[in-house]
Parts: sequence; structure tokens; C-alpha cells
Amino acid sequence: MATKHEQIIRHIETLEVGSKISVRQVAKDLEVSEGTAYRAIKEAETQGMVSTIERVGTVRIEKKQKKNIERLTFAEVVNIVDGHVIGGREGLHKTLNKFVIGAMKLEAMMRYVEPGSLLIIGNRYQAHKLSLQNGAAVLITGGFDTSEDVKKLSDELQLPIISTSYDSFTVASLINRAIYDRLIKKEIVMVEDILTPANATFYLNMSHKVKDWHELVKDVGHGRFPVVDDQLRIHGVVTPKDVMGIDEAVMIEKVMTKHPITTMPRVSVASAAHMMVWEGIELLPVVDNHKKLLGIISRQDVLKAMQYIQKQPQNGDTFADQIISRFGEEKLDGGQILFRGEVTPQMTNHLGTISSGVLTTIICEAGSRALKQQRRGDMVPENITVYFLKPLQIESEIEVRPKVMEISRKFGKVEVEIFHQGILVSKAMMTTQVVER
Repeated sequence: MATKHEQIIRHIETLEVGSKISVRQVAKDLEVSEGTAYRAIKEAETQGMVSTIERVGTVRIEKKQKKNIERLTFAEVVNIVDGHVIGGREGLHKTLNKFVIGAMKLEAMMRYVEPGSLLIIGNRYQAHKLSLQNGAAVLITGGFDTSEDVKKLSDELQLPIISTSYDSFTVASLINRAIYDRLIKKEIVMVEDILTPANATFYLNMSHKVKDWHELVKDVGHGRFPVVDDQLRIHGVVTPKDVMGIDEAVMIEKVMTKHPITTMPRVSVASAAHMMVWEGIELLPVVDNHKKLLGIISRQDVLKAMQYIQKQPQNGDTFADQIISRFGEEKLDGGQILFRGEVTPQMTNHLGTISSGVLTTIICEAGSRALKQQRRGDMVPENITVYFLKPLQIESEIEVRPKVMEISRKFGKVEVEIFHQGILVSKAMMTTQVVER
């Protein structure tokens, strides 16, 4: 039987997109405490099913899929720009396709305004009205309001009018940053993207016996299974090693590995791969906050996903990409590589010297690339010891020299030295796991 928490999540999933959700109403409808209702609604928000907006409340929104994760709902825009809704609340669940800054004459502006877009503009009431009539929402900058007839029109068309105290440039930057972050996030493959769901997973119950394990192995061809109770909560994992030489009448509960290592659906595949390599496990159960089995991933699933990631084009640069892109790569005699670049203002701290975080990133990236020359795979840093010998000032030209000390099928060790004008200014030793593609 589903827990009260699970019942609330299912109830929220059944609500129409755009519905208002209140803690008090959910508690009353499902006969649960307001505390239980509040926690379930917060989890639904984490899962992307609802969005909470100040002075509006919580609204059911469409859960993002990978293909359109870079699109924002108007409810999310309100939160991004610290705005408040002055009309068209019923349309907050809708998704915007693009935004337009209204810094031109009215006739020219309307050529760019189309259904599903967002017009960013000041207190130009006629533009507000025409935008709504063209199927676009309106974001009013400078903290201005609009006319009552425009508000009425937005309610009728269910197109939001949002007001924010920020200027147009700041608002556009905030929205652009949010979309850019989504593009990066879109390329990060999560456990939930590759798991075999519980309804397609083979598992054993606590009441099963070793005999049942043997029968299941004959049917599916492998011997690793989660062990669950009647509510699908995970209690253990059973493998061939656990049942070897055990009488078939013995209960699975007696031989299984208890308190197994598990993962959550919103964990990155890279993180799960690191865990599986480190712990030496072939099967990883995926659970929710209440230890209920959502599915499983195998080492083979993870390897396929890592291969897929390598083949995908990157839509957005991470901070690590932006930092290392400032450095040119050169090949030296003997096959070693060298990175040469300059300490830019963005890399420094308030003292005008390179920040420890940036320096560590440079070391990680240079070391990983040196290891990749000798071993195909992804390098997951495990331990880094950094010695900051001399401060590096802004606009300093530096050389980064990684030297591979040792590499095996699963582990690598690299020494990284950083020079300025021929003087050693920093040194590091890094060990990594090698996740084969």
C-alpha cells in the first residue's frame, strides 16, 4: 500500500497543468497532516511538477523533458526576475519559446512578437495590449504597472503580465543565464535517464527462497537482483556469491547483502559510475527518499551512457571549459604536453592573484588530459594535493606541465607543475579513477 507521501505525489500528478495547489487543501482532500502535505509538495517542486511563486502560490506546471528542458515556464520567469504577477495568473504554467526586448518603434516591435514569446518592455500600455493580442506574455521592467483593461485582457487570454524592478538589460541577462544553465544541464545524463524502471526490473521478495533465485536466473540469464518488501522498499541485494553452496530452502533474507549501496534518480551517471567502480559493484538499485525501488542500473548501462555523452555536442561551456579554453596546448618531445596561458581578471580573487579554485581546476583539467593521452576513458579525480609556492598575479603568463607518473586499467597518477617566467610557483599530485568508455 502506498504511503501518504506517495499518495500526495500521485494526486499532484493527476492535477491539470495550471492548477493552484495549497497545503491546506491537499491536507483536507487526502486527510493527512499539513506537515505531510507540505513535505510532499516540496518534493513535487524538486521533481519539477510544481512551481511556487511569491504572492501567487504554488502552481502545477508541465514537467520538463530532456528535449525541452532549456525552455522556461512563465512561473519560473517570475522567480528568476524577482517579479510579481499583475495579470493572467492562469497562464503561468505555459512555456515561452523566446523573449523580445521592446526597444524599438511599435510597428517594428510587433514583427518579432509571436505566440509563446515574452515581450520585455517598460510602461508602454499600447505595446502591452498588442503583445497580448499577438499571443505573447509581457514582462514590464522598472517596477511599472499597466492599465486595468490590459490586465483584464491578460486574464481573458490567460497570458501573464509580470512586473519587475530590474531594468531590461538585467532581466534579459538573468533569463539568458537561466536558459544557458539549462543547456548545460540538458547534456548531463542523469541516472533517471538510463535506469530500467521497477515495473521492468527483476527482483526478489523478502519471503522468497534460494530456490526462487535459481529459477529466476534460468529465466533472465544473470544472478544479481534487488530484494524488496511488499511496498517495494529495498532491503538488500542478492548475487551468485551470496547463494553459492546454500541450501535451496533457505530464505533469501538470510543470505542477501543487507543495507546495499543505492543511488537516487537525480544523480549524474558520472557520479554513479564512480561509485560502482570504487565499490566494485555491477548492479545499483535506484530508490526514492523513502527507499522505494524505482529501478536499477547496471555497469553496462553506465558504460553505454558514458559513450553516448562523449558523442554529444556541447551546447554550453561549463566554468572548467571556460577556464581551460584560455590555455593553448603544445606537444613536447617525448609525447608530453604543455599548457600555456594568461591569468585573466575573471580568474583572480579580491587580492588580484589567481584564486585557489581556478588553479585547482587548471591542474585537474591539465592532469586529466595528460592521462587521456595514455588511457582512453574518463578521469574522475579522487585526491589532489596542491602546494601554492608563490602567488600568481593578474595577467601573469604561466606554463602548466603535467607528467604522468603511473597509469593502470582503473587508476592514474599525475604530477602537475606550474611555472611563471621559468620559476616553479605551484605543484600538485593528483590521483584519478579511470572510467572506461
